[in-house]
Parts: sequence; structure tokens; C-alpha cells
Amino acid sequence: MSNINYKLREFNKNDISSIAKYANNENIAKWLTDEFPNPYSKKDAESFIDIASKEKFMKVFAIEVNNEAVGSIALNFSRINDKNNYNNYENLKTAELGYWLAEKYWNKGIITLAIKDIVEYGFNNYEINCIYATPFKENIASQKVLKKAGFKTDSKLKTINKKNKNYEVIIYTMQNNIIRIRKSNTYKN
Repeated sequence: MSNINYKLREFNKNDISSIAKYANNENIAKWLTDEFPNPYSKKDAESFIDIASKEKFMKVFAIEVNNEAVGSIALNFSRINDKNNYNNYENLKTAELGYWLAEKYWNKGIITLAIKDIVEYGFNNYEINCIYATPFKENIASQKVLKKAGFKTDSKLKTINKKNKNYEVIIYTMQNNIIRIRKSNTYKN
């Protein structure tokens, strides 16, 4: 699928320059929420890496190509409930997938494989039943990537607001088909 070697790894302070360079791109920012700054500075990259390394409600990986961080992929286990309190991530059975990749690496199969890798990681390391993603309705490329990675269209979500404009997102899901039987603290597949 991809003829470019990549790996998923933890972020580190050496990634600040490359993340700032690649994330500072309107073609990336337009498909992400307002939490993704645009323009994207070295200070933004430093803050992101610091948060990513400490955040217990997320598992964040750098996408590395040629010894350089060229993107990010994450599972987010935190959801705000109807009382605006964070749910205890240990009791959640779902995780939200988020990702971005440097534009120069688009259409090379990297993000599809990275999604498959993080889905496998998530299902193997957390007791989650479902991983979902919410691309903008207009982001056809991201929808195609999710389908190639095995996600199914679930439904349309209410609109989300970005820069005071409403956008419709589509929910894509992948179910964990491994049935786990609890015996003490061990699980059997």
C-alpha cells in the first residue's frame, strides 16, 4: 500500500521544529477543529508536545518518516457528559480517532496504514468496543482513508462550530470484534 517507511512513536522535544513546519498549513488546519491553531508556531508545537506527553485521556503518536515527525495520530478517551463533567476514561468503551499528516505525504498510503496501526493498538491495549472518527462532510479524502482502513459510515452528527460557522460531520466507526471474557484480572480472546 505505502512504499514509504514510517513509524508511530512518542513525541519528544526534538519534534518541535518539524511539527511547526508541517502543521503550519491551511490545507491541514481547515479540516481540524478550532483547537488546532492556524497559523501554527513553534510555541504551539511545544505546547502540543507537552500536553500530548502528559494527557491521560489521550494516546498520541508522532508519525515519523525519514527520522522526522510529519504528523500526529491519536485516540481520545475523554468525553464530556451531559453535566459537562469529564467521564472517567477507564469506564469509557469508545475512543475518538484524530490525525493529520504533512501535505507532502498525502496520497501515499501512510495515513491509512497509521490508522490501522493505532486501531490495532487501541483495541489490544484498552477495553474499548468502538473507535470513531468525525471528518467534515466536505473532507472526502479523509472519508476515503477511513473506509480504506475498515471504518464504516455510522451516521451524521449535528453540526459543529468552527470559526463561527457550522459544519456537518459524519461519524465513522470501527467495532472491536474481539469478545473478551473476564476472569479475575485476565482476559481471553
